[in-house]
Amino acid sequence: MLFQSISSVLSGALSGFILGLIGGGGSVLATPLLLYVVGVGEPHVALGTGALAVSVNAYANLIGHALRKHVVWRCAMVFALVGTVGALIGSSLGKIIDGQLLLFLFGIVMAIIAGLMLRPRRITAADAPPIDLKLCVKAGIAALATGAASGLFGIGGGFLIVPALILSTGMTTLNAVGTSLLAVGTFGLATALNYSLTGLIDWRIAGEFLAGGLVGGLAGTLLAARLGARKNTLSRIFAVVVFTVAGYVLYRSGHALWARPS
Repeated sequence: MLFQSISSVLSGALSGFILGLIGGGGSVLATPLLLYVVGVGEPHVALGTGALAVSVNAYANLIGHALRKHVVWRCAMVFALVGTVGALIGSSLGKIIDGQLLLFLFGIVMAIIAGLMLRPRRITAADAPPIDLKLCVKAGIAALATGAASGLFGIGGGFLIVPALILSTGMTTLNAVGTSLLAVGTFGLATALNYSLTGLIDWRIAGEFLAGGLVGGLAGTLLAARLGARKNTLSRIFAVVVFTVAGYVLYRSGHALWARPS
């Protein structure tokens, strides 16, 4: 029990740190950490528990980024609201697609996004375009697609939201990180509420994971502010995280598909 509690706190700290640093990845890491490090036996319980912890961590990290004026609120609200509609559409479609095939496609999408994030960006904090209504409308369109992909693959979507914000609005990486957290928290909260209705949340582990996540999230947010002034640093960190998780997802899902009897 003590080892599990320590593992839960440390896993939460790692998930929160990634979430605070890059505005995504926490929801991708939470479930495998709970399953393979903390030792949660039921995948659905790990998913529900992780979603709750990631949601609260995202909202907590949002406060830190908001205080540093990294959040473009108009775009953040558009992304959260419109993206939720997309997630409902995507999740309905995902129910009729084979699960392992979905995971394999998910890994491919992650690798493509990581590659896009490695491309040099010319927009900096000094020359980023002003975020007006037109750009927020473009963000809304991107949010619908991002939310649909999030629902389709059953993931909170933080790793998709940051590049979608950058590509649709031209905002800086640091602003996209802060702005994405409202959507990450909202998607995670919706998932957690859904799972809690059927008792698929371990509240003790969720509390421990959350406690570690709050500390890790604070450290990640502080580091994000320091790295934000360095060209492409956050994008490269984001890409490395996504490439790593994509490789693992492709390996596990590909093996499962290959091992099936013909």
